[in-house]
Amino acid sequence: SMAPPALLMRVVASAYSVAEKAATIVRNVMAAGDLGIVEKTGANDLQTKADRLVQMSICASLARKFPKVTIIGEEELPTDEVTEDLIEDGHCEEILKKTCPAQYTGIKEEELVIWVDPLDGTKEYTEGLLDHVTVLIGIAYGGKAIAGVINQPYYNYEAGADAVLGRTIWGVLGIGAFGFQLTEAPAGKHIIVTTRSHSSTLVNDCISALNPDSVIRVGGAGNKIIQLIEGKASAYVFASAGCKKWDTCAPEAILHAVGGKITDIHGNSFQYNKEVKHMNSAGVLATLRNYDYYASRIPNTVKQSLVP
Repeated sequence: SMAPPALLMRVVASAYSVAEKAATIVRNVMAAGDLGIVEKTGANDLQTKADRLVQMSICASLARKFPKVTIIGEEELPTDEVTEDLIEDGHCEEILKKTCPAQYTGIKEEELVIWVDPLDGTKEYTEGLLDHVTVLIGIAYGGKAIAGVINQPYYNYEAGADAVLGRTIWGVLGIGAFGFQLTEAPAGKHIIVTTRSHSSTLVNDCISALNPDSVIRVGGAGNKIIQLIEGKASAYVFASAGCKKWDTCAPEAILHAVGGKITDIHGNSFQYNKEVKHMNSAGVLATLRNYDYYASRIPNTVKQSLVP
């Protein structure tokens, strides 16, 4: 008889269904028309009803199934009783059929940390740039991002009334990543994807120093990693603090699962153990291929300005 699926695969399979439920909540809040926007620290740091409901749904659903896992979400929320309609109990059968990589078969619940960004690209969501929005569930073990789920609730939303809305991308180190078509950026082109709403002199100076052929400015870290794995951009460069662990955990796992690389501006790996500080204070540098080309061209002035 088959051995029961390893814990990691069960967590990923559940996170997949939980992310699909999250996407439905995101779309329903938008369709209902009252986004319930509150400013957290200012006009570029917003929280909507969707951020709140989705985080409650994801955290409560996963905590119910995996009570000893540490779950860290972006939003600080009152610990209200979560209504049953927010609970997702399903899982993706397809994921359970995959063989768990040997180095992860013995993982216990208490060794996992799940980093949740309920709605990455909130500002874009409030402005109707719906393709920028993602739901991020990242799974870490030993301080390292090892698995992740990215849902794009509005994938295909410009494809017309009959189009199926939304998609879920998932990946596990040692297995690969699924739900999209892996594509490399055009050879010899330097296309940089960066922040849309958190620009600064430093961010722009760093990009100029890389002498790009073009620069794409979009919201959301999840969305930027998708640009890399679908070949629309060759590097994601953000020379600033502001990005947090829940922004990078799921995208990192997916990028690393297909042979890409993400670090801070100095080339340091991100740590995802539960005690770690939440801010990625030394920025982000990520590529699907040719990481060293970009890393070697980050100006020292930029590095000196960003302390890890």
